[in-house]
Amino acid sequence: MHRCFKVTSFLDQFFALSAHKTSVKTEFIAGITTFSTMIYIIFLNPLILAQAGMDRDSVFTATCLAAALGSLIMGLWANYPIAQAPSMSLNAFFTYTVVLQLGYAWQTALGAVFLSGIFFMLLSLTRLKDYFFDAIPMSIRYAMTAGIGLFLALLALKNAQLVVAHPAMLLTLGDVTSWSCLMAVLSLVVILVLIDRGFQAAVFLSILLVTLLSWMVGEVAYQGAFAVPTLPAATLNAMQWDQLLEVGVITLVLSFLLIDCFDTMATLVAVADKAQLLDAQGRLPRLKQALFADATATAVGAWLGTSTTTSYLESAAGVQVGGRTGLTAVVVGLCFILSLWLAPLAQMVPMYASAGALLYVAILMLQQVTKVPWHDFTEAIPAGIICIMLPFSASLITGIGFGFLAYVVMKVSYGRYRELSPGTWLIAFLFFGKFYL
Repeated sequence: MHRCFKVTSFLDQFFALSAHKTSVKTEFIAGITTFSTMIYIIFLNPLILAQAGMDRDSVFTATCLAAALGSLIMGLWANYPIAQAPSMSLNAFFTYTVVLQLGYAWQTALGAVFLSGIFFMLLSLTRLKDYFFDAIPMSIRYAMTAGIGLFLALLALKNAQLVVAHPAMLLTLGDVTSWSCLMAVLSLVVILVLIDRGFQAAVFLSILLVTLLSWMVGEVAYQGAFAVPTLPAATLNAMQWDQLLEVGVITLVLSFLLIDCFDTMATLVAVADKAQLLDAQGRLPRLKQALFADATATAVGAWLGTSTTTSYLESAAGVQVGGRTGLTAVVVGLCFILSLWLAPLAQMVPMYASAGALLYVAILMLQQVTKVPWHDFTEAIPAGIICIMLPFSASLITGIGFGFLAYVVMKVSYGRYRELSPGTWLIAFLFFGKFYL
């Protein structure tokens, strides 16, 4: 009893629980709640990256370890109740754009992710982060999020075969009576119904339901529930560097960095605001530590064998039940470590089980488009170009790149070139070099 009291007292002091008007029990419940809302990533990330040619078992292990590392650093150093895991948008960019469309080896793509993590570390530790963030106009940020949402929706429809190739119109409606289509629709309906009824783990439960039904009809095979964890041997330190000095690969690194930075910043501010952790000026204390946690997890995750790791908006679920300190994130990190024993279950999940989750995430991301100042053509046209080009070119680089170029052209054409920062000019020049030089 005395030892238990000492542990509780230590945790109270280390995480400042009393100052944040919380307790060990509340933080533990918050951590379990957050984990239950994002456990789906250990099933979906290997599923998506396997299409890039990566070993599914190794990616599963790398996913759990990267998520655990990022969450633990966020909790122990930054002391925020914000969990980390591989991004559901950047894993799609990694597989479908960088590897399958642009033709880079997944080892080269991992090298680009690693470099983006290293650059993010440098940004987080210096004042360059402020200069970097100021270089990206707000309308571009909102459009990036909405455009990525449309991109994810297209991937979801493709994975479920709700849309298929057409010789004249490129895409058309698939066989809506097929098993994959029916399960995709069912998974989305289940998510929306459960969310409406307050089930925070709705996405995870929909994946379980679709996988169970698929097993019952013989679409997938049961291979056990638990297995002893192994090292991600097929992906560990598999990065390749021979192409990384090409202009095209430099823009890959920049794209990974841009999306990770703003995804992280938006999540940090949103969750911290919900937890009432922002200061009087609306800023985030210990921002350096929070960004460093994300950057470290990205770099180490690439070394282990997974795409970009970022802060998860699902952390708001833990905040909703009282999580206020890093102890919540530490509990999430420990849960990801325990998840290493679930590899056989991850192997069972069929590709179409991801469709509902991707569509749900896409719908959430599309909400950002309402924040674009559509009355101002110099802001609206570049934002619109991003939202159109990103999904229809099936490339984040193309959508974001043409958006930046359009932003510079519009501001100059309207005589408002003074609104362009040196950083904006530099990023636009890099994309110009990517497309035209």
